[in-house]
Amino acid sequence: MDNSFDERGRPRVVITGMGIMSPLGHTAEESWDSLLKGRSGIGPITQFDTSGLPVSIAGEVKDFSPRKYIDFKEARRMSRVSQLTAAAAYMAIADADFPIPIGTVTDAERVGVLVGTGVGGFEVADRNLTLLRTKGFNRVSPFAMTAFLPNMPSYYVSFMAGALGPISTVNAACATGTQAIGEGSEMIRRGTADTVITGGAEGLIHEAAVAGFARMLALSTAYEDEPERASRPFEKDRDGFVLSEGAGVMVLERLDKALERGAKIYAEVLGHSSSSDAFHVAAPDPKAEGKIRAMRWAVEDACLSTEDVDYINAHGTATPVNDASETFAIKSLFGERAYEIPVSSSKSVLGHAMGGTGAIEAIFCAYALSEQIIPPTWNYETPDPECDLDYVPNAPRPAELHVTLSNSFGLGGQNACLVLGKFANSTGPTQ
Repeated sequence: MDNSFDERGRPRVVITGMGIMSPLGHTAEESWDSLLKGRSGIGPITQFDTSGLPVSIAGEVKDFSPRKYIDFKEARRMSRVSQLTAAAAYMAIADADFPIPIGTVTDAERVGVLVGTGVGGFEVADRNLTLLRTKGFNRVSPFAMTAFLPNMPSYYVSFMAGALGPISTVNAACATGTQAIGEGSEMIRRGTADTVITGGAEGLIHEAAVAGFARMLALSTAYEDEPERASRPFEKDRDGFVLSEGAGVMVLERLDKALERGAKIYAEVLGHSSSSDAFHVAAPDPKAEGKIRAMRWAVEDACLSTEDVDYINAHGTATPVNDASETFAIKSLFGERAYEIPVSSSKSVLGHAMGGTGAIEAIFCAYALSEQIIPPTWNYETPDPECDLDYVPNAPRPAELHVTLSNSFGLGGQNACLVLGKFANSTGPTQ
């Protein structure tokens, strides 16, 4: 029996490398350790003057030096989101024990790239528009257009890796990172690539973004003097999300190729899905039907049932409406078993890195499976009657984990879910 294919005859896809650049740390390991220990990445904004804004806190990537990962001249031409992505990809490739470029040791035409971002190089467009208006045409950078396009993170990863296979970009608001990894796994399932570098990123700590989300009444404002307490997913006193930035990148491989080269394997990508609410540009559907469909389809795509899910890494943004909606969706799909499934939100210390969050959270799920521990929801003090599940409050929890579900629900009613499994050299996850 060939264990390289799943029950539907599709190539099995495994995670062999992971990299994170986030407010929680400059590596995947450091970010995971911060999550387990409750070291918050949220603090006062340092990238611009917040005196005219009602919000002065965010999750910034501090002390980031792109030149550690990228040629200095090239880095100057890149947006922040591309720089963060390139750094995370560099670490993921190295973690997978591939050289850079990968194409020197494997067929470059069989290496694909799929990285997503919700916005792209927003600050580049803003900076060059200001230069045009204040100092004239000749001060606009000739690299302005290539820097702010949302496909540039994928390009720079491809360039760094020497990847000549399929390349694409996902742009799905807050669902971006999760959907990118799912679609990246499809490149391997379809047979168009053997290795895919995939993930999501965002570099959106900018006055206009903070002002815009604040005008939507979406950001937390109650803990300006205690920023580490501001993100309170599922908690009664939650009052909005905390804007963040960062990048998460994975190396995915066909199982047989990974085994052939003796790669370490963190977890297996079992299934994924996406769905649309088709309801409202910002507000969630009160019936949560899109969320329910996305979770159900992801589990079905993994050839599993809801009985198999051991842990849910929630979207859990800490906005009053969205957390209640996600709780309702989980209870609607899982029924009474919903109360037995641990659910937690990494955003309690990470903040919401928009297009990067889902990819970072998927990496946390891979660590959870590999290390058999559930990361907690920090800042959980007062239960909310509308949010009455097991949110793993304020301390990590050892557990026997075989299957995790990671949720991402974005503006525009875009939903994406990813199912990962503990790796076992058989068809499907260890049961």
